Amino acid sequence: MSGDETFLAAVRRIADDVAAAQAGDVDRDARFPQESIDALREERALSAFVPAELGGGGVSFAAVAEACFELGRRCGASAMVFAMHQIQVVTMVRHLDPGSWFESYLREVAEEQRLIASVTSEVGTGGDMGRSVAAVTADGEERTFEKQAPTVSYGNHADALFTTLRRDPDAEGGDQVIVLTTKEQNELEQTGTWDPLGMRGTCSPGFVVRARFAPEQVLGTPFPTVSAESMVPVSHVLWSHLWLGIATDAFDRARAFVRASAKQKPGAPLPAAARLSHLMSELSLLRAEVSTGLRDFLDASEGDRARLNTMAAALRFNNLKIAASEQAPRVCQGAMGVGGIVAFKNDTPFSVGRHLRDTMSAVLMVANERIHQTNANLLLIAKEV
Repeated sequence: MSGDETFLAAVRRIADDVAAAQAGDVDRDARFPQESIDALREERALSAFVPAELGGGGVSFAAVAEACFELGRRCGASAMVFAMHQIQVVTMVRHLDPGSWFESYLREVAEEQRLIASVTSEVGTGGDMGRSVAAVTADGEERTFEKQAPTVSYGNHADALFTTLRRDPDAEGGDQVIVLTTKEQNELEQTGTWDPLGMRGTCSPGFVVRARFAPEQVLGTPFPTVSAESMVPVSHVLWSHLWLGIATDAFDRARAFVRASAKQKPGAPLPAAARLSHLMSELSLLRAEVSTGLRDFLDASEGDRARLNTMAAALRFNNLKIAASEQAPRVCQGAMGVGGIVAFKNDTPFSVGRHLRDTMSAVLMVANERIHQTNANLLLIAKEV
């Protein structure tokens, strides 16, 4: 088998044997999906996208996206933690300077299977990831920062943090850089609790994050470029795949219910079967959008990656996020309509309550209303979409 095939076979096994078994417990207790992440570590999946010459798996981005889908079918929280870690890894790989500190750290990710979280949201920015309040501050030969983040997904479980900051205390809010700091360099002061409706296992309370680090831990490429060419489109592609995975499992449970009903009453009319057909159309729309989003990203990434730094690309991947985040909960709600009370209850094989609650978080991950505002401004000046 190819490297991609071997990687995906391992992820499917983990999804079926590990993630599925602990998904209910993770959701009920709002606890970190430790079993899934440990299993992914054992298979060296956390460094799957790291180039082989740096000790990683060297798998394709398409394989990473497929892995998010497979994990999403079994445990949304496991899939989200994996996807968010991979966003950081993919971003570093795509903006890597040979011989840099970041190249050395990617070797450590491969050797030790380190888990990376991000700190991009910040109190005082109104949810605008393209603006920062906290800044990189010089302190002798070292650098420091203090950032108030309303959410840091799996922050207490991460081995490193990928943080957006102003370049220095005199920089404008949009003059941003990314800093990678290790667990030993970070101080996390938790400022909130975590008892949400869905995606409970991501363990994402607020923190005040403080760190002291070396100057070479600031990524050389400015964040606006990193954001447009990698972080935003990669996030939207990987998130949409895991949302599709959740919705697909919800549909599969609805289909299993219809089949079970048909066996109990052979030949009897089944209104639920017609509803299932309508639901298949909804799922097909979501699947098509996610598939074309991946293809468009891969096409745009070939050759001149600067094509991603255009208004047309921004609109394309913003719309991928909006469409997928709105369609996935629609499918899950439709699955509940097919199964009725047995889909509504939490203790049946046809239950989709967790699926619906997990996908409802999608519209809040970079709020859709903010994205619509951005799109509206771009549409006023964009020559093509």
